[in-house]
Amino acid sequence: MYTVRLLDLPHSIKGFVRHNVDGSDTIVLNSRLSRETQEKTMIHELEHIKRDDFYSEKSADDIEMEVRR
Repeated sequence: MYTVRLLDLPHSIKGFVRHNVDGSDTIVLNSRLSRETQEKTMIHELEHIKRDDFYSEKSADDIEMEVRR
């Protein structure tokens, strides 16, 4: 289960996922970006959830490279 929040973030941050202690996830999207960019970011963040990247021993850089492929 996940919830989505729109927050004013710096333009360099499109979004991120926060894994909550109750096992749910919160996807935070940058409210300053276009709807199209928010949708692409949402898909990207959902991929992190699907892949269980929170429990990976790989570096964040390696995980991002894999998700972007």
